[in-house]
Amino acid sequence: SDGRNAGSETRFGSLKLERLHGPRFKTRRRAMAEVIARKLWYNRTREHSTLACVSPMQFEGNRRAEQR
Repeated sequence: SDGRNAGSETRFGSLKLERLHGPRFKTRRRAMAEVIARKLWYNRTREHSTLACVSPMQFEGNRRAEQR
């Protein structure tokens, strides 16, 4: 890897470690629902120290508001 995808690799690495290794899902649909729920949590709720301790969505909202 050349570093351009480091954020995605880290995010999906933690997803696999925290959510997908261990639990067994009865259906593929349930596994996909878990992945989607995790991605939504990550983007809407999880605070990131590199983004001034706000979620990615809040950071983008703040950035757009400042540009207006």
